[in-house]
Amino acid sequence: MRQRNFRFICKIAQMVRLGFIVMTVCINITIAYEWTWLKLPRKHISYHFNTNPQLKTMCAEDISCPYKDCINETKCWGYEPFCNSSIHISHLNCPGDSERWTKTKEEQFNKFWITADFGMISERLQEMTTLCKPVDENDSSLQCVKYLRYCQAKNIYFNFSSANILSGNDRNRYREDIIKPGQVGGHCQLDVNILKSQGEHKSPLQSWYAELEHYTSLEFYPLDSKHCDLILDKPTYLIKLDAGVNMYHHFCDFINLYASQHLNNSFSTDVNIIMWDTSPMPYGDFFKITWKAFTDHPIIALKDLDGKNVCIKDAVFPLLARMRFGLYYNMPLIPGCHGSSLVKTFSEHILHRLNILQTGPLREQIRVTFLVRNTQYRNILNQVELWSALKTGGEYEVTVVDFNRNMPFEEQLAISHNTDIFIGIHGAGLTHLLFQPDWAVVIEIYNCEDPGCYYDLARLRGIKYMTWENKSKMTQEDEGHHPTLRAHAKFTNFAFDVNEFMRLIHIATQHVRNHPAYLTAQKDIADRTVKYNSRNIIKDEL
Repeated sequence: MRQRNFRFICKIAQMVRLGFIVMTVCINITIAYEWTWLKLPRKHISYHFNTNPQLKTMCAEDISCPYKDCINETKCWGYEPFCNSSIHISHLNCPGDSERWTKTKEEQFNKFWITADFGMISERLQEMTTLCKPVDENDSSLQCVKYLRYCQAKNIYFNFSSANILSGNDRNRYREDIIKPGQVGGHCQLDVNILKSQGEHKSPLQSWYAELEHYTSLEFYPLDSKHCDLILDKPTYLIKLDAGVNMYHHFCDFINLYASQHLNNSFSTDVNIIMWDTSPMPYGDFFKITWKAFTDHPIIALKDLDGKNVCIKDAVFPLLARMRFGLYYNMPLIPGCHGSSLVKTFSEHILHRLNILQTGPLREQIRVTFLVRNTQYRNILNQVELWSALKTGGEYEVTVVDFNRNMPFEEQLAISHNTDIFIGIHGAGLTHLLFQPDWAVVIEIYNCEDPGCYYDLARLRGIKYMTWENKSKMTQEDEGHHPTLRAHAKFTNFAFDVNEFMRLIHIATQHVRNHPAYLTAQKDIADRTVKYNSRNIIKDEL
């Protein structure tokens, strides 16, 4: 947190009357906290205040604080010690059957909460264990959750002298031999037995065990300049990434990084991020603009630290994309429930920090975005016919788009966030459903025999999901032609019956028009229009 500063200036007002000072005035001048540094959606401020009561007090005392209306709101995320189910954030709904996952509705709610919502943060916080204990205030420390899936370290030392990232021939991005015995540690009392017992999830994108298993108690203080070629004073997140060219996989990185910010209780962008990529090759990142939501500074590549001794004052090893039972990849999501507040607030957080605005809904039309593909497989053979059917009658504002590397990602987000009905065949582009408005519908026109992927993602986001229901009314070009695997529906193309397609569209339309959030947004637009017109009438009369 950026600390508030105080200074006291005593000004002596002297009145020369009978030769002595008759008045001394002390003025307390406050240098106010720069509240714009929070960079949080306004609806998140009261939660952040209650998690950080000192910040709330500062706002109450600072006349320039723009969040006075948030001070007295009793809200919490759900993982704080004082937080109970009556006041914590929740968009969770479980109208469906759990399909024998649980015996009661209460168990079903709780299962979703602790695996797919802020209850997961609470579970991880309860697991936090001190592996290396500091003795004095200048010491190091290491705290981790179970299996080292998330860790926090103070004054940690890394020796990359034998990493051989740049000089080696290994292009493996997930090497586990970068850190050897004696090359990572801190000046603290290490419990070796606990550390060695945490290796069950050792895997590139499942835990940090490979990077920290050789952590040792050092005889020197890491931040002594003589031991460090580079000292990182800013809080630093180290992150191992999934595929940066695939939105579904890469946003699993981002959502777990956001969850880790909750674990760390900080959303500051004045942080370093080290990309723990053990390959000398460039990392292709089609969505790199998203890093602006997490840091104000350039991403540091691990290869840039090759051969150096690096000391980090405050390090975070965040949750990873492919953890066992993680979020959202490898997640066994309990049936019958939808609406993760964690995923919804992640969406709001990213949109806010990238300044993506909601400009709708429209007064009359429903905004439909039709996602097309420029690939060999999973094309819609009669897509022009489907577009034409949508445009007939004027009920829909239709946008046809190819979300590819040539379109800036912020432009893609602006489209998906302003889409009421999003249509596309199975593919990573459907991950844009994370950023649709609350009243929206995503139609995965065909799931290509992978029914759970985007259905579960839509359930996490809390929006309605639809897919093709009648296979007799679609045509598959052939059995599918993967070069090495068996025939599969992901490797061919399809055509869809127009009338059946429009039937699904009409169902989606009714959902949008009747959704409470849509009706509220429509009313807000109407009210603003009335106020605007009233002001113009008054101006004309004057």
